[in-house]
Amino acid sequence: MTAAAVAAILLPVMSLAQQRGPVTNLPLPRFVSLKAGEGNARRGPDLSHRIDWVYKRRDLPLRVTAEFEHWRRVEDMDGQGGWMHYALLSGVRTALINTDMTALRAQPDADARELALLERGVIGSLQSCESGWCQIDIDDLQGWLPRAALWGVESGEVFD
Repeated sequence: MTAAAVAAILLPVMSLAQQRGPVTNLPLPRFVSLKAGEGNARRGPDLSHRIDWVYKRRDLPLRVTAEFEHWRRVEDMDGQGGWMHYALLSGVRTALINTDMTALRAQPDADARELALLERGVIGSLQSCESGWCQIDIDDLQGWLPRAALWGVESGEVFD
């Protein structure tokens, strides 16, 4: 498939308005996580395309921005990415700490007891998000973080 043919299919999908994927009918963009310990992000949606990135961190949150057959266009926190086969991705929601020494709190309140200080780059499993705070599991700890300290959840997104 030529790049022009792929672009013609994807142009309607690339808008950031709340759209649905043509394959899954799930919202675009949306967050997923890397299921495998390693995954190749390719220049296009096919094994013949060049590998641009190799992700080597299981549970890394990625944003899906487009779909084509069994392929998903993903980007990481830095806006880098490419096309990955859907089998490498999971619907399990994770988030990456994007600010250094972020306090994990016992409750969704800036004055709540501090459970731990988290370094930038730590990944945890999202449990729920509400009014500016997200509940997250990191190893054996469960607590609350300000949404602004996380990458892997949209601003204003609420889920439980």
